[in-house]
Amino acid sequence: MKSTVYFTRDLSSEAVLRMYGALGVQLPGKVAVKLHSGEPGNQNFLRPDFWKPMIDKVNGTIVECNTAYDGGRNTTSAHKITMERHGWAAAAPVDILDEESEMELAIPNGKVIKKNFVGAHLADYDSLLVLSHFKGHPMGGFGGALKNISIGIASSHGKAYIHGAGDEEKFWDSDHDSFLESMADAAWSIHNRFQGKAAYINVMKNMSVDCDCCAVAADPKIGDIGILASLDPVALDQACLDLVYASDDPGKGDLIERIESLHGVHTVEAAAGLGIGSREYDLVTL
Repeated sequence: MKSTVYFTRDLSSEAVLRMYGALGVQLPGKVAVKLHSGEPGNQNFLRPDFWKPMIDKVNGTIVECNTAYDGGRNTTSAHKITMERHGWAAAAPVDILDEESEMELAIPNGKVIKKNFVGAHLADYDSLLVLSHFKGHPMGGFGGALKNISIGIASSHGKAYIHGAGDEEKFWDSDHDSFLESMADAAWSIHNRFQGKAAYINVMKNMSVDCDCCAVAADPKIGDIGILASLDPVALDQACLDLVYASDDPGKGDLIERIESLHGVHTVEAAAGLGIGSREYDLVTL
């Protein structure tokens, strides 16, 4: 069954609101807004002034989890400083989900991992708005909605668990496809928890081959494309990949090489295999 993905080339904050409105969803209760706070030094992450109208629309709380590697977001204290310096704390309430502890989510049909460790504060939220910056990634090939709800919502320990495909000691050297499949498994646990109470928006802007988690990221070579929204994160990420390949921008080669060299599409394949969503979609241009 095809999913619906909405698309606009308008890259304004107002367009984000229109895309959310097109989804026809009302997120109930307390809304967790998952986005990327940006590693200190990174110049490509999407800034608070871009996302703030959308966050305000749902009266949301910005949620993040600590990283599993050294940097400006690896501890709660460091992460809070980064949130303040990057302007997030002034834009909306901020919650570091694994500030105190983590909780375990079961993945009964996981291909590689059968459990996911997320920040314990996630239990405080009724619904989820996922605001993702679509771009390349030095380990996943690309980052979009699926990465944002898997690695992004995992606790610091949970990130190491996913990267190691179930073995934290193999953080940097697990089998690569198993790592990608672990991300899909973890994404299933989040999508399942918020089934019917989650919405996803991807912004294809400032698309470096590197992630917002890189302190020093390569400058984008492919031009901005637009904003996409869906209730299906699989269809959403697939549509973004398709738009990269369909682009007539001569600078797209670097991003495609990054995606293909790391088998990035396999995360989408694995997520579809788990039933999170469909790689088949109707693209509705607004």
